This record gives sequence, C-alpha cells and structure tokens, in this order.
Amino acid sequence: MARVLIVDDDPAILEILHAYLSGAGYQVLQASDGHQARELLPRADLAVLDWMLPGVSGLDLAREVRASGLDLPLLMLTARGEEEDKLRSLDLGVDDYVVKPFSPREVLARVRALLRRAGVRHEIRSGELELNLRTRRATLGGQALELSKLEYDLLGTFAQHPGLVWTRERLLERVWGHDFPTTARVVDVHVTALRRKLGDNADAPHFIETVRGVGYRFMEAEEEGEDG
Repeated sequence: MARVLIVDDDPAILEILHAYLSGAGYQVLQASDGHQARELLPRADLAVLDWMLPGVSGLDLAREVRASGLDLPLLMLTARGEEEDKLRSLDLGVDDYVVKPFSPREVLARVRALLRRAGVRHEIRSGELELNLRTRRATLGGQALELSKLEYDLLGTFAQHPGLVWTRERLLERVWGHDFPTTARVVDVHVTALRRKLGDNADAPHFIETVRGVGYRFMEAEEEGEDG
C-alpha cells in the first residue's frame, strides 16, 4: 500500500483529501506544518505539499527533498496560479501542480498518475514470492505467509525497491516511524524472523541479502543463487 503524505495547515483540506485518498486504498500520513512534514517525508511514497505553510513553506520542503537525493514524487497545492510560480516550483523539482480551489478527484487522479510514473505497484512478484500491497497478503509458492505487521511492512518496503540498499537507520524511519527504538539492533531481529518465514538463508539468500557494514537489500529475482 503506497503511503501518501498530505502537508497543509487547513484542517478542512486535510480531512477531505484524507477521505478521498484513504478511500482509494492509500495509507495517508498528515502534517500541518513543514516541521512535522520533515519527520514524515522519509516514510512517504509521495507527498502533497501546500505552498504557503507556516514556518517552512512547501517550496522550501521541495527544495530540501531534492537536495537530499530522496526520490519522492511531489505534488504542490497552491492558490498561486501565475505561470511564473508554476515554473518556479517545477524548476525546484516539483512533479505536478494543482491550483486552489481544486477538486479532490483531480488531486486523486494526479496522485495515481505520479505513483504510476514512479513505479509504485500494488502487486509484486519475485520468484515464488507474491505480495498484494492493498490486501497486505503475502504468499510463497502459493502458500500464505503468516507475518506480523512489522514483518509485512519490512517485506513490502524491501520488495518495492529491489536492489536498493537500506541502512538500519533508514528502515527504522520508514517502518517504525516516530516510535522506533533507540537501537538499530531491533531491525536485525525482525529481518532474521522474516528470513525464517521466507525460508531464507543468510549465507545463501534468495530474497534478503545482508550488505556488510551497511544494511540489507532485496534481491532481484534473477539474482537468486548468484552469490551462493
């Protein structure tokens, strides 16, 4: 399930966009200012930003996201409809732009289009492993996997980004969020449990590979067994 972060200081806008996006099957995160948004951005698959936020503006957030190298689709909401403002936001790396007042259906359509373009999928297959991100169902060789919420979130995070190396700290931000423990060791514990349920061997992995001194990565299906 793709995570969409909505950042707006208008409670009415937060409420209506939350209703439309969650109703469409997305997991919705919310922030009412730029400082809250900074904490949630690493957990999102897409961010909807209001240009005129108190403190840190949506434009400032867009600039920070692009400077950090975070590959995150950005949709800007603003009452500023002048072409120069639109070009300014696009120059800073914003992917799309919606002028207020807007139809929530239009925002939903733009979100769907951006996520499709970014390659966020709802069904993932890797060898005999299949995940449905909408229903949170995972099967291996046609047999359902009994996963805890954290194990499924970990597996979904890995599987959506095959080949990407995740540090333990980044996994804590992405999966555990604000309530993550102070030690990264908890990531190793949950990865070990997940590997056991996947029938994975740390020395000859089929799915989750340890990148020594860094973290973990989900192996592409064609990579299986290459490093055995």
